[in-house]
Amino acid sequence: MLKVLYLAHDLTDPAIRRRTLVLEAGGADVTLAGFRRGAAAPEDTRAIELGVTRDGRFVQRIAAVAKSAMRLGAKLRGAAKPDVIIARNLEMLALANRANAVFGGKVPIVYECLDIHRLLLRQDAVGRILRGAEHALGRKISLLITSSPAFIENYFRPLSRLEAPILLLENQVVALDDDRAASLPAARPPLSGKPFKIGWFGALRCRKSLYLLADFSRAMNGMFEAVLRGRPAYSEFEDFDGFVRNEPFMTYQGPYRNPEDLADIYNEVQFSWAIDFFEEGLNSSWLLPNRLYEGCRYGTVPIAMRGTETARYTGARGLGLVLDHADAATLATLLSTMTAERYLSEFDRVAATDPRHWTFDRGDARALVTRLSELRTQAAPTGPLLQDLHQTQRNKGGLL
Repeated sequence: MLKVLYLAHDLTDPAIRRRTLVLEAGGADVTLAGFRRGAAAPEDTRAIELGVTRDGRFVQRIAAVAKSAMRLGAKLRGAAKPDVIIARNLEMLALANRANAVFGGKVPIVYECLDIHRLLLRQDAVGRILRGAEHALGRKISLLITSSPAFIENYFRPLSRLEAPILLLENQVVALDDDRAASLPAARPPLSGKPFKIGWFGALRCRKSLYLLADFSRAMNGMFEAVLRGRPAYSEFEDFDGFVRNEPFMTYQGPYRNPEDLADIYNEVQFSWAIDFFEEGLNSSWLLPNRLYEGCRYGTVPIAMRGTETARYTGARGLGLVLDHADAATLATLLSTMTAERYLSEFDRVAATDPRHWTFDRGDARALVTRLSELRTQAAPTGPLLQDLHQTQRNKGGLL
């Protein structure tokens, strides 16, 4: 059984739990270690806590990593020697190198980078220093995992000097049970006199999206409602809870379990907000968010922003709606003529798409662990070989 040490930047992030579930489903024995973000409790109570970090406090996080590095050997004393170390994000790559030294210096390291921090993209001294640090810390990595082709095209190839092979691992819905048995999405046009609903689910960190949806829903005077679920990044808002409370056509309905609650929450809305302006023109334009795959798997019509990787992805499949300009008036123009018939037409296109585009199943999990197992006997990195594990597994005739 492959032994994996997974170093997580935020043990409270549901994405860390999903990745751990996937690795275990693929046959790996996972030791999870990382930082707790604020006062929130870790998703996995078995995790080894390395310290506490704060949202939006980059300098504090670097200090916490440096402090943790000095006592990492003691923290990992009871852990079995891993076959592979996975580092989620740049700060954990620093700890991965330290952990490798603790275990003798010959453990393959995988760098999992699913977001490109804006500081890495700066063209001043700060950006150059951080990219230099990434290069230095990543000189011996055996594999780079990322989630969008645009990250490769816009950062890893032109700016990053990392030379490891690249594994493209998209943010599909984790479906470890036989997803063929799962119910297919059903259309849910609103009852007469009831509003259409737009779901904005997941990591709620984008002030521009919040204000745009509020202005739009007010302008539509009840024809549309915005339903918010997930984890608000309170450091990014002046008063998230108070703002939403004062909006007549917007509700926040709390956190949810992923993947357990996805079918229920998406079945309550007709459209999914697959737009993010948090790092507009940079990471937000390049990512393929979890909510894109989740919404399409459960039959919601995605709304994407023109010029983004998300819009290119949905456009290539003939799905969803595209917003031309980031303002409430343009969104109102896009949706003001929405009828039950038009909605059903949009829904049918989403529902007709093979659900395997949206899901990561047990066969994919086994393929991932097999790929990681190969690193134990693999020679040093030979260059930026790109592999799409999900598509490879489908081509091999996976479970679905």
